Parts: sequence; C-alpha cells; structure tokens
Amino acid sequence: MSGGHAYEVSLFGEFFPKDLKPILNRITLHSESSARIHTREIVFRPFNSDQGLKHPGTGADPTLLRARKETLDENSAWELYTYLKAESVRTYPDATVRACAIVQITGDALSFAAGLGYVKQAQIYKRGYAFRRGPLVILIFQQENTDPQTELPIPAHADTLWEVEVKTAQPIRDTPVHQAIDVLLEFQGLMKGLLDLRRQDM
Repeated sequence: MSGGHAYEVSLFGEFFPKDLKPILNRITLHSESSARIHTREIVFRPFNSDQGLKHPGTGADPTLLRARKETLDENSAWELYTYLKAESVRTYPDATVRACAIVQITGDALSFAAGLGYVKQAQIYKRGYAFRRGPLVILIFQQENTDPQTELPIPAHADTLWEVEVKTAQPIRDTPVHQAIDVLLEFQGLMKGLLDLRRQDM
C-alpha cells in the first residue's frame, strides 16, 4: 500500500425481505446506536469521458466522483467522496480495502461537481437503517430509483433485496488496516448463520 492515502475497509451482503426482522434484532443487540436513513446519492463522471470510456492512454476506467446527503436531516451537508480501485484479493482476502477521499461541502453538490469538471451520471436513494458499533458503521438499505421528472425517489418493491454495507466509519490513516479487518471479521462472526458478509471487488 502506498503511503499518504486514507483507506476504507468494508464487507458486503444482501438478504431477502423476510429476513429483515431477525437481522435487525441481532445487529441491534450488538450495536451501540441506530437510526433510520434515507440517503440521496449522485454519481458523477469526468466531463470529457463517456460512460464506460477508459482514461486516454492508460486503459483505466475514469475515476467517478460521488455525492451523498441524508434527506431525513434538514441540516445534513453534502459529502463528496471517491474511491480508487480495491486492493488485491491476494493482499487482503478477507475484506475490501480501498483508498478513498471524503470532503464535506456547503451548498449544491451538482454545481460543485460541475466546477470540478464532472457531470451527473446516475442517481439513487437508499432507504433503511444505520448502526454504529465501535469504529464501524453498518448500513442496511433498499435502493430506490429516481423519478426522472421530479427527481424524487420511487419506493422500492416489497420483494427488493436488502443490501448491507459494513465499513469503517471514518477513513483509516493511522490505524493499521489489519486491525480494522479484525474488527470487521468479529462482526462477520456475530452474524454467521443469519447474514453472509463477504469481500467485494469494486
């Protein structure tokens, strides 16, 4: 791993709606706090790249910029973030480790991203729950599409899969990555038999 980067360490999973209550009950038992979430997320791509176009001369996918805002909190600020490619599975077989950059901004995320040379590519909403367990945040949500006319969320179907993202609440700088992975694996063990959490290449 190159020096100077901040990293996010994470595990992912999904489950059927019928399993929501027992999963929420177990996570609540092993968490310090919980809250409902309804997060708006926008994905931006560089202005000079078409969707799926590689960086000229590098063969690499363009770096996407993402913005998120919690709609249930009137005072919530936009958060801009971006990830680099996940570290090799050979290096970290048990969890996804990605270099990341996260900043909060005041005002309109669309205008800010446009000023950086990005254009909107996609938008979704995530409705569900957020839990805190020590240095981890556990997100459980269903994705909602956006009405192209109103920009408002379209409620998910009742049978839409629930998604789970367990990650370090703050980017890691000083804490060793392996220490963060150990905390994730401890939580993975607590959910064993009810929820399969795994590494995911991003």
